[in-house]
Amino acid sequence: MNDSITRGRKFSQVLSGARKVFVQDGFEGASVDDIARAAGVSKATLYSYFPDKRLLFAEVARVEASCQAEQALDMLNPDDQPETALRIAGSHMMAFLTSELGVSQIALCSAEAKRFPELGRQFYEAGPGLVRATLGDYLRKCVDDGKLDIDDIELAADQFAELCKAGIFPRIICGVQTRFDEDELERVLSGAIEMFMARYGV
Repeated sequence: MNDSITRGRKFSQVLSGARKVFVQDGFEGASVDDIARAAGVSKATLYSYFPDKRLLFAEVARVEASCQAEQALDMLNPDDQPETALRIAGSHMMAFLTSELGVSQIALCSAEAKRFPELGRQFYEAGPGLVRATLGDYLRKCVDDGKLDIDDIELAADQFAELCKAGIFPRIICGVQTRFDEDELERVLSGAIEMFMARYGV
């Protein structure tokens, strides 16, 4: 999308309004009329930016995932002990995964992967992919500093991400459960850190 457009005031209004409606009503329940009203723009303006509601939702989710990833990276200190850094990265990954937007994005990517293959790719690169790359850099430094013993950095980063989704992602993708309480998330995160450190800790 053209940078001059994405920096426009009305474009920002559209994303802000759409986020409110998507969080409140979900992807299926969100109407274009409600989004235009919340954004304070006309439907014509909305359609000029996003001719398809799926594209609008994907952009909202991409921006949200990017913000979550950037927050996690800002908090990630290269000198932190592994347990601290893993908790920071894992908590942010899980927060978005179990959010209204995260759950809806998973469903959308699964349903529309063939029609809109760029949706999943853009979402991944802005969020999970960014966290994976930066977590990999952190793990590499830990290996150099003698804090961790890892042969395959990328595999280790992927393994930690999967550990943080244990028991959560299958229930989301199958529509069995979409809301998780703090105790359940803490149980999964603590288990992920303990297992990761048991495998790679020095």
